[in-house]
Amino acid sequence: MPTQYLNSLIEKAKTLHKTIVLPEGEDKRVLEAGYIAAAEGVADVIVLGDEGKIESFYAKKGTKPSNLHIINPLKSEKSDSYARLLYEIRKEKGMTEIEAARTAKINTFFGTLMVKAGDADGMVSGAAHSTADTVRPALQIVKSARKDRGVSSFFIMVSDNKPYILSDAGLVINPDEKELAGIAITAAESAILFGIKPNVAMLSFSTKGSAKGPEVDKVVNATRIAQEILATDEYKDSPIKVDGELQGDAALVAQVGAKKAPDSEVAGKAEVLIVPNLDTGNICYKLLQRLGHCEAYGPILQGLNAPINDLSRGAFVEDIVGAIAITCIQAQK
Repeated sequence: MPTQYLNSLIEKAKTLHKTIVLPEGEDKRVLEAGYIAAAEGVADVIVLGDEGKIESFYAKKGTKPSNLHIINPLKSEKSDSYARLLYEIRKEKGMTEIEAARTAKINTFFGTLMVKAGDADGMVSGAAHSTADTVRPALQIVKSARKDRGVSSFFIMVSDNKPYILSDAGLVINPDEKELAGIAITAAESAILFGIKPNVAMLSFSTKGSAKGPEVDKVVNATRIAQEILATDEYKDSPIKVDGELQGDAALVAQVGAKKAPDSEVAGKAEVLIVPNLDTGNICYKLLQRLGHCEAYGPILQGLNAPINDLSRGAFVEDIVGAIAITCIQAQK
């Protein structure tokens, strides 16, 4: 059953009136989630796949919601225009027109091209495909929103109904200091979208010089770079605050933060937690979920020109509905 926090995301998504494409029409969980999302007004939904099989599935439910649409990429009148769009995007990388015509009919590429063309606001995939099958078309077609900052991911971790951002715990394996600074700023911007205070802690096993080493230096330098970005005119009115290096307790616990980093605006108040590498992030989110009983939503991609999100292949129907709602909220940018 949806939790209180997930319900709040769903209710927010209902006010945004976004269109989300689901490319995995062969998966019954996706079909069920698409039906629920459309019927409850979370989003207008486009399901891709064999229209006969999909119509047969929905026929058993009675009346199909009017905002639930089915498209077969193999027969769509948009296939040719999407193929031309793909060719223009990828020709400098060596893609031929024949390859573009064939690739544009693959569901994940067709769905991504729908987003690129403005025919959908976002896409949710991954229930029946690998992360690479979802991320590759997104990076090739939608691309990163900024040349100076890459694509990364975040989890929303909810503890006692209080949400936090954890990044990057799903995509970038070992970011360098510049990449880590970019992840911090992008994650803070994601936090603002979801009503989370953008108080960003750059996490380490050290707090303000309590330990030494190249791993600490990376976090210290990333913090400095992020703070320099925030000092530019682009961010002069931004509520984002970044500090580090901070240990987890100094970032989250007011008494510890006051003792270990008394001059910090973030220590003890952090709601955006930036980990130094994917090892740390993956371990953190799984331990928080399994031992800390936190709700975990993600990984959610950030830094793209439009939202494309990846599901776990073990996702439940309610997880997919939640991902649709999250993608709607990201699309309000």
